[in-house]
Amino acid sequence: MSYCVLLIEDNDSNRYLARFLLESRGLQVMEARNGREGIQMAITEQPALIVMDIEMPEMDGYEAATYLLKNPATAKIPILAATSYTMPGDRARAAGIGFADYIEKPFDPGEFLSRVLKLLPATP
Repeated sequence: MSYCVLLIEDNDSNRYLARFLLESRGLQVMEARNGREGIQMAITEQPALIVMDIEMPEMDGYEAATYLLKNPATAKIPILAATSYTMPGDRARAAGIGFADYIEKPFDPGEFLSRVLKLLPATP
């Protein structure tokens, strides 16, 4: 049995790269294209980890993460922000909302996988 990671990302190229990297480590990947879709998938599928972009249509990552972290059904699922937001205060804002970690795009593939693996539980 392997871990399932929910990837919430609206950009096709970014989604492809993240999926490729995650699957290369034997992880199962589910995809959502925006925060609203991601919330529904997180509630019904209960992934081990959520990797979420911040800037998305319909509902941004900040709003989606706030909802997920306040919902008892999803509050314990760690969320990794994978974002191009690099302005002063973006990392602090994400931490204040409750993101477990924050990585800036474009990211180093090895660093991305290292952060993902650190956030997964000890056993699937």
